[in-house]
Amino acid sequence: MRILLVEDDVMLGEGMQDALRGSGFTVDWLTTGLPALTSLKCDEFAAMILDLNLPDIDGITLLRRLRRDGFAVPVLILTARDALDDRVQGLDAGADDYLTKPFALPELAARLRALLRRSQGNAQPTLVHGDIVLYPDAQQVTYRGNPIKLTPHEYKLLQELLSQSGRVLSKEQLHQRLYGWDEGAESNAVEVHIHHLRKKFYSDLIRNIRGVGYIAPRPEPQA
Repeated sequence: MRILLVEDDVMLGEGMQDALRGSGFTVDWLTTGLPALTSLKCDEFAAMILDLNLPDIDGITLLRRLRRDGFAVPVLILTARDALDDRVQGLDAGADDYLTKPFALPELAARLRALLRRSQGNAQPTLVHGDIVLYPDAQQVTYRGNPIKLTPHEYKLLQELLSQSGRVLSKEQLHQRLYGWDEGAESNAVEVHIHHLRKKFYSDLIRNIRGVGYIAPRPEPQA
């Protein structure tokens, strides 16, 4: 899942980016708020982490502008403003969650996972697709009860496709969700990962819709 991080504290931003990448997220990081408007127009993000004390625009003002302009991306506010009025203002401005500094990095990752589950309409902490079960908190997957070893990008791709099973995703969409701005990748990286996933699970797990993209068909209901 690709996350947009807006945080002007360089040391904190670096720490969050490294920790969230270690938790399986693709993270793009900005130190000012206004470029986030352009980024959300040009790229697709599953969620946004927003600091309120930014050098160019107040985070609440930015959030209200995003919602006014129709951006529905889930937003987690991350700030040192811990007064009740600040929390209420942030949530009423359109935030989906509010976490105050200082905070524990594992809690931030857990809140993001919960935020993404809610945005996808899934209350379960695991992602079940037939005989495949994904455990996002541990970045592990089993097939028919047996653990399957995946690379980080294979896991991310599998999670993206299964979380939206039945929906066709273009190669460009998948590439965007797997690789951030500072991550280089070969032009055929998505195809290579899909080839490996089919070998590790089964050939019909991911289908190619010619000229459109890729789809993980919904599993047949159990008799």
